[in-house]
Amino acid sequence: MKKLNEILGTKYPVIQGAMANIATGAFAAACANAGALGIIATGGMAPEKFEEEIAEARKKTDRPFGANLMLMSPHTEEMVDIVCQEHIPFVTTGAGSPGPYMEKLKAAGVFVMPVVAAPILAQHLEALGADAIIAEGCESGGHIGEMTTMTLVPQVCDAVRIPVIAAGGIADRRQMAAAKALGACGVQVGTCLLASIECPIHENYKNAILKAKGSDTIVTGRIGGTPVRVLKNQMAREYVRREREGAGKEALEQYTLGSLRRAVFDGDTKTGSLMSGQVCGQLTRIRPVAEILADLCEGF
Repeated sequence: MKKLNEILGTKYPVIQGAMANIATGAFAAACANAGALGIIATGGMAPEKFEEEIAEARKKTDRPFGANLMLMSPHTEEMVDIVCQEHIPFVTTGAGSPGPYMEKLKAAGVFVMPVVAAPILAQHLEALGADAIIAEGCESGGHIGEMTTMTLVPQVCDAVRIPVIAAGGIADRRQMAAAKALGACGVQVGTCLLASIECPIHENYKNAILKAKGSDTIVTGRIGGTPVRVLKNQMAREYVRREREGAGKEALEQYTLGSLRRAVFDGDTKTGSLMSGQVCGQLTRIRPVAEILADLCEGF
């Protein structure tokens, strides 16, 4: 089995996670220069902004980078066209099926890697033409499924013949070794990169990540079927309390509307959405991306 770095043409078998409002062209370039596959996140982004971020990434790196397609976006068709026109070689997908766009992407030579939270989804996407699968366990930050990485990755590896990339709960060389033992050819990481010098999030957000223990995350939206893992704060606790009381969608949206942007850009640690995986408890200092990746991949 090929390692992920051999498939992608990168130094390390690592994909930088597509974190909305965080995974900019500049950050993708920084991660690419450090040896990972940098990814531009298109969630919440207009097509014109996507083109700007691609141009920014190309100014700052000559290494491979890709894009994430958030398939619930009303701009998905336009985003796919941009990927093809700009000759973006790698795409990760989430929040829906890439099936309707697979023929166009494959015709343009794009390597497609959907993120899945269940083995049956991996089988379905392999049949649709996916080139690899990112199996993401519920330890991760942001939108999650129910299966843990420990249970999900080996079941996905058994279910498909294409390469499998592990994600969720990976922040050091021990977890890299575990991912390899479970059958993954590489990993996707996000939370550990929040604690990097190059990450564009507000310093308050970075400090909250460093202070957090492993038990300091909470899942909002689990009752309503839209689970998101974030750091515990005023917003998250009030959301979960109201959710348990039976509050409707509109009432709950008052807590989350614009909350990620407040966290990322304003450093609002009280009412902002501080997305984070459970590995936050392992992060103790801000380091360059290159140092984080080198430590992560030592001995892999």
